[in-house]
Amino acid sequence: MTKIKVIFFGTPDIGVKSLDYLYNSEKTQVVAVVTQPDKPAGRGKHLRPSPIKVYATEKGLPVFQPKSIRKEPDIINALKEYEPDFFVTFAFGQILSQEVLDIPKYETINLHASLLPKYRGANPIQRCIINGDKETGICTMITELGLDCGDVCMQEKIKIPEDMTCEDLWLKISDDSPELLEQTLVGLYEGTLNPCPQCQDGVCMADKLKKEETLIDWNKSAQEIHNLVRGVYKSPSAFFIHNDKIVKVLKTKVLADNETCPVGEILKADKEGVIMGTGKGLIRLIQVKPEGKGEMLARDWYNGLRN
Repeated sequence: MTKIKVIFFGTPDIGVKSLDYLYNSEKTQVVAVVTQPDKPAGRGKHLRPSPIKVYATEKGLPVFQPKSIRKEPDIINALKEYEPDFFVTFAFGQILSQEVLDIPKYETINLHASLLPKYRGANPIQRCIINGDKETGICTMITELGLDCGDVCMQEKIKIPEDMTCEDLWLKISDDSPELLEQTLVGLYEGTLNPCPQCQDGVCMADKLKKEETLIDWNKSAQEIHNLVRGVYKSPSAFFIHNDKIVKVLKTKVLADNETCPVGEILKADKEGVIMGTGKGLIRLIQVKPEGKGEMLARDWYNGLRN
C-alpha cells in the first residue's frame, strides 16, 4: 500500500499522540505540520512553541505557523506543493477557508471531542462534564465551512465516571484518538468507509466558557456544583468568595443531593474536608486553592480561618 500523505494541523498537547502515531505508522506519511504561532508564556513572557511544534521540530518535519491561514497565500501555496492526500486537524485553533479545504486530494479530516451533533464548538470536553453527562466520545468528520457540521466518518464512545475531571477526559481523548484517525484515513483512501450526514436532532453548542460561569452558585444542587468543579478542574477552576478572597475549588464530593440546608454556609469540618450547604443537598470541599496560596486540603484552609 502506498503511504497516505498527510499534513497535520494542531496546537495543544492533546494532539501530540495522534501526530506521533501517524508519523510512525506504516500506512501514513506526515509531510508537514501547521500550528499556531509561538506565544508568550510564564513570568518572563518568553515566546513558547506549541507542543505540536516541539514534536515536529524534533522529528525534522517542516512547520508552518500562520497567524491566520486564510490570509497567508504564501503558506497556502507552500501546502499545495506537497500534494497531500489529506489534511488532519485536531485542536488547531483556526478556521480554514474553502481554498485551504480544497488543497488535499481527498478531504480535510477533523478529530472532534464529542459525539456529533452534540457539543459542536470549541469546548466540548468541559461542557459535557459540567452538564453531568454520563457518556461522551470522539469522532472523525469531514471538515466543511460551517461549525462542526460535516459528515461523520467514525466515532467511539467514552464513559464519564462520577469523579472524572476535564483533565482526565482530555488525557483519555488524547489516548483514544490516534487509531481512530488512522482507520478513518485508510477507510476513505481505500473507499471502504462511507461518511454519514449528521442528524439535526440533538444539535447543541459547546461555546467557550466565560469567567462568570465558573463562580459557584450555592443555590444550585450539590451535584451541579460537583459537576462544575470537575468540568473546569484547574482550567480555570470553579471558585467562590470568602472574606473578600477568591477560593478556587479543585475537588469535591456529593454527600447528599436531597437535603434542605443553609445555602452557601460552612456547616462543619472533619478530617475529610469542609461540608457546605447548597440549594439541594450537602457537598464536601476536599481540595482548594485560596487566593495567594498553593493548593491545600480544604480542612487545612478551614483550620487557618479559625486560627
